[in-house]
Amino acid sequence: MPSDPQKDPLHATGASSSQVKFWNDPGKRALLFQILLVAALVGMAWYLGKNVVTNLEQRGITTGFRFLTQEAGFGIPLSLIEYSEASSYGRTFFVGLLNTVLVSVLGIIAATLLGFLIGVARLSENWLVAKLSALYVEIFRNIPLLLQIFFWYFAVLRALPAPRQSIEFFGNYLNIRGLYLPQPVPEAGFGWVWIALLVACVASWLVKRWAHRRQDATGQIFPSSWVVLGLIVGLPLLTFFSVGSPMHLDHPELRGFNFRGGLTIIPELVALWLALTIYTAAFIAETVRGGILAVPHGQLEASMALGLPRMRTLRLVIIPQAMRVIIPPLTSQYLNLTKNSSLATAIGYPDLVSVFAGTTLNQTGQALEVISMTMAVYLTLSILTSLGMGWYNKRMALVER
Repeated sequence: MPSDPQKDPLHATGASSSQVKFWNDPGKRALLFQILLVAALVGMAWYLGKNVVTNLEQRGITTGFRFLTQEAGFGIPLSLIEYSEASSYGRTFFVGLLNTVLVSVLGIIAATLLGFLIGVARLSENWLVAKLSALYVEIFRNIPLLLQIFFWYFAVLRALPAPRQSIEFFGNYLNIRGLYLPQPVPEAGFGWVWIALLVACVASWLVKRWAHRRQDATGQIFPSSWVVLGLIVGLPLLTFFSVGSPMHLDHPELRGFNFRGGLTIIPELVALWLALTIYTAAFIAETVRGGILAVPHGQLEASMALGLPRMRTLRLVIIPQAMRVIIPPLTSQYLNLTKNSSLATAIGYPDLVSVFAGTTLNQTGQALEVISMTMAVYLTLSILTSLGMGWYNKRMALVER
């Protein structure tokens, strides 16, 4: 039996909602406020940009990126790409960028390894190991990073002897200007070694995948780690000798007051890398400890009841479950390490801030362009790190089946 529209409360509610005034509709009001907020932000950005351009023009400072093609005229002690004083300012940007990425990647790798080691050691049943690990964490995470950089640079590395009194060991030389090592120089035919390394990496991935499927199907463990090690090391090495060892070493030689030739590791890089590694590892250690403690204790008891060794229990049972707790704060530590590398300017390490936002800015006066490019680099590095760790976090997440 059809209901009376005037007595149907649902119908009445629908009719009344269609007659609601615009300023009384929450959804429409929210849309209006969002449009007004976006318009205000765009207007403020336009006003500030116009104001900056006007002030620069009044002071005779031209804007634009044409300065990147001008000759830099200054040297850089460490460069992963070819660089000279005749190179352009654009070249200095890439030199500083690569140096920043270099110390950040080296710091992330070393801090992760050391942090996991200290974090696991903090939960050790050995009283001395646990207390020493706790002492490490409490000391290095409570000393400012800048002071640690100064300590390694001025108190340790700057106390090394002069080049003529270098410490020599196995054809290597250590002095106040850095560590000088024989530099491998590839010759014709070395490309086959790179091809062999690529093939070994692909084969290792296939072996690991097959081993996991085999273990899931049969429960039998295949020693894939040894096979992968043999492929990664053995295949390129076999190829290297098969094509006639296409490589020679460029040894450093003392000429005048300094060494020439070879591979130079400057003390600024070592000091910054040590400080970033030791400082960040203290925070990673606490993250690892918290992640391990978050795993239910029953998992450890069950693995012990099955007779699994303690190290295998930690590697196969505890750590995989703890990673879902460890990865999010670990990502923050990676981001902090990358941004903290900008403190390199305090000891003269030629990173992006020192070379580009420092020397280049002082010589060209293009503050707006230089600072914008520098901020864009750190923003891009942070976003890429977050995306990579986010992808890894999804892979390590526990999936219910």
